[in-house]
Amino acid sequence: MNWLAKINLKVVSQRLGSFKSALFLFILISLCVFVGYRLGNYYQQQQLMTLAQQKERLEQLYTEQSQQLARIHTLEVELAVEQLANQEAQAILKESEQEHFEVKKQLAFYEKVMAPEKDAGGLVIDNVKIVATRSAEHYQFQVALVQQQLKRRYSKGSIELTVSGSLAGKPKQLKLNDIAKMSKKELSFNFQYFQVINGEVTLPKGFIAEEIHITATLPKARWQKYYKLEKSFPWKIDEQL
Repeated sequence: MNWLAKINLKVVSQRLGSFKSALFLFILISLCVFVGYRLGNYYQQQQLMTLAQQKERLEQLYTEQSQQLARIHTLEVELAVEQLANQEAQAILKESEQEHFEVKKQLAFYEKVMAPEKDAGGLVIDNVKIVATRSAEHYQFQVALVQQQLKRRYSKGSIELTVSGSLAGKPKQLKLNDIAKMSKKELSFNFQYFQVINGEVTLPKGFIAEEIHITATLPKARWQKYYKLEKSFPWKIDEQL
């Protein structure tokens, strides 16, 4: 900027004359105005482009937000429908269980009339479930006992379990003591409506199970007579207890 300070306008005016000096000054001012205009226009265009990009990005974000809100509303509706369907399914299941129980009560009544030897004070061995574990030849079992008398009293006793099948091509029967370590307390029952007894057994290697036999014994007591109820089930592996 030192060269600009060295310019003597008075000397330049004397050398060029008044007209040329004025013309030079006019051209210089016009050039500055033009350059300033072009620079200002350039920066304005850049700002407009940036503004347009930001506006486009903002509109895109608004669109994505609207889509997400619509998705959330759709999921909320689907959830409400699923909850309603689940409630209806639970109601139907409860009604089916009640009908199943009523049918079992009627069946127990007819069995008592037609086959009194099957009655043990209303006690019924309802079902047996068997589930294979990850260990070889090791199984979990579940025995469900149901009291079906209208005037229910507590049924107290214990169960025994025998597995029939074949080993090395010969018939074989395995008592629970041979294939499980369960205490008498674990095999006992004392209930008014129903009770489930769970346990685990380990069969010998190579043994082919065919049938499981359950014996429920009710010892004589003040409120119950001695009775022994027996029922056999095919050895069938269930998916879960």
